[in-house]
Amino acid sequence: MTLSKLILASLLTSLLLLHLIDAHQWVEEQMQGSLLQQIDCNQACGVRCRLSSRPNLCKRACGTCCQRCNCVPPGTSGNQEMCPCYARQTTHDGKPKCP
Repeated sequence: MTLSKLILASLLTSLLLLHLIDAHQWVEEQMQGSLLQQIDCNQACGVRCRLSSRPNLCKRACGTCCQRCNCVPPGTSGNQEMCPCYARQTTHDGKPKCP
């Protein structure tokens, strides 16, 4: 009887410890996300759209994507694997939104 109570107590203590560790990791992730610096979307999109045939349209779409994702891929085109959130944005027609 005493042995079973000891096993149950150690099991509950282990589960509590695992829960506390998981909660601590979640809090660290949330803190790290809030500490990330916001990028200058105007500058990043200006670089991204500088060779576009329609720079104003490009900058507007890029700016929306940048605000949502806080990321703009390097270069004037491609490299979208560097910003997965940016690459996942689509228009109402299902076409890629971000230049």
